[in-house]
Amino acid sequence: MQRIRCLIVDDEPIARGLLVDYCSYLDILDVVAVCENAFQARECLMNHQVELIFLDINMPLLDGISFLKTVKNLPQVIFTTAYRKFAVTAFDLAACDYLVKPFSLARFIQAVDKVKMNLLPAKHEISNDIGNILVKAEGMTYQVKLDEIIFAEAKGNYTCFVLETRILKPKLALSEVEKLLAVGQFLRVHRSFIINREKISHIEGNSIHVEKHVIPLGASFREDFFKKMGGRSMD
Repeated sequence: MQRIRCLIVDDEPIARGLLVDYCSYLDILDVVAVCENAFQARECLMNHQVELIFLDINMPLLDGISFLKTVKNLPQVIFTTAYRKFAVTAFDLAACDYLVKPFSLARFIQAVDKVKMNLLPAKHEISNDIGNILVKAEGMTYQVKLDEIIFAEAKGNYTCFVLETRILKPKLALSEVEKLLAVGQFLRVHRSFIINREKISHIEGNSIHVEKHVIPLGASFREDFFKKMGGRSMD
């Protein structure tokens, strides 16, 4: 497996130093940059390819959770924070892990191991053919027609495929799923959702009705969504 390029984002010098030290113990990690705030991190993401972010939450001006909501193609994320209360929100944003300060080197390694599993080549979990994909989930491999897929949703360190007759949960990041689904037929409409455009019944405000499901339309995805749908938002 190639080295994992990572970004450290924390406003506390001691916390940044500890993460740099921890990363140095694992040969698979390559620290691309160390940032003091979310704005530096945004700049870094525009100029570097990054597979993993170690992210603090309580930072000035733009906190870690708000920062994530501004990132379109989200890498793997491990939160590093002193606050337990944001854990549910973090996992709703598809965080890979949530480390509460102070955390040990052993706990840090466990979190990185989760990232390594998520970044295994997509062919281990899903492969595509014309009109079909093969999905490996829970020890079995399923052949799925693209037309069966209603939407895919990020759920922690796996993706939930909602099909017409069943639900599959391959251990695969949503960003990898996005690369493998047919371009044009499937649209990323939220950091946690990819939908089958052919299943859309109507759009109401910031909600997309996809058959019987209601999918949120993320603010940062809105313009691109309407452009690809051949129209524009009527606010």
